[in-house]
Amino acid sequence: MADDDWSTKLKKIEREFQGLPPEPSPAFKKLQSEEERRAQERAKQRVAAIGAGARLILVFALFGALAAWPYENACGSGLFGYLFAEAAIVAGGLWVAFTTWRARLPRLHAVSLFVILVGLGLIAAEVLPRNGYARVDPKHPPVFFCPESKAPAPSATPQTTDALPGTDLVGQRVRFAAQSMESRWQESSGELVKQFQPQRAVLKRIAHPGLLSKPDP
Repeated sequence: MADDDWSTKLKKIEREFQGLPPEPSPAFKKLQSEEERRAQERAKQRVAAIGAGARLILVFALFGALAAWPYENACGSGLFGYLFAEAAIVAGGLWVAFTTWRARLPRLHAVSLFVILVGLGLIAAEVLPRNGYARVDPKHPPVFFCPESKAPAPSATPQTTDALPGTDLVGQRVRFAAQSMESRWQESSGELVKQFQPQRAVLKRIAHPGLLSKPDP
């Protein structure tokens, strides 16, 4: 013990001789290390708070996108895109909740839990009525997939066929060929009628002999 006391005293004398402050006590060293640890934790919490705040801004931006959703979300692909955006809100809330839990940020953690609950409520508001767990209009119940609507085909008439312009070059050529063949057939049939008109008269006289000689009055 005497040797330890003399060594301690010699160190103090050397520090005083060199103009250095006295060596801190063990209690002071422990307090100093504790202060340094707390300062590091506060710096980490500030960084984590900034990161969690940025994530919350992204989640709230998704809320704004849902409020100004530009597409039809009653059924079909528009509905599934809307549900995907709501699921992204829930995933973002879980992301923020995990970060704030590890960084010990109680206020931001509470906000993230509120975001998760709101996102789940939005999904339930879209899914439950389509599964029969909510009261809906029986005449127009909400559905996931849009019903197929078949429009009646317009009746094709010669007037409408001639009035409608051809959308295809091949169709235009076919119609032109049909019209030209029809006109040629009408011309050829007229010429044949003119050519066989004398034969028709002879056959008519043979069929009715009384027409060959008329009795004198």
